[in-house]
Amino acid sequence: MEIAQVVGFGVIAAVIIIFIRQSRPDIAQLLSIAVGIVIVVYLLGYLKLIIDVITDLALEAEINTVFLRTLLRVIGVAYLAEFGAQVCRDAGEGSIAVKIEFAGKLIILVMAIPILIAVLEGIINFIP
Repeated sequence: MEIAQVVGFGVIAAVIIIFIRQSRPDIAQLLSIAVGIVIVVYLLGYLKLIIDVITDLALEAEINTVFLRTLLRVIGVAYLAEFGAQVCRDAGEGSIAVKIEFAGKLIILVMAIPILIAVLEGIINFIP
């Protein structure tokens, strides 16, 4: 039922922000960002659980830890870029949001290069 808590908190915060926005839009914007941060911080425990499960599975499967670290970093960059872009969109800065998303995609591509090289080397070694 944790989702009910998150949704309830979000809806109540949204209603309060709507009322505040009428008289103090600057405070409403800051409150909106703060609510988003609170929700993300609340979910960090779940993120740790997911990372622990992925790490355990990778260790059992004897997967190279470089690949695991890269995967976890890629996931982190994707979530951070999305969160930052949504905050910018909420603030009415869609053009900055697009740049954040582009930066996230580019960083993910750079981070994936070692995996891409390993896959290509494996293919090259496999071909007689």
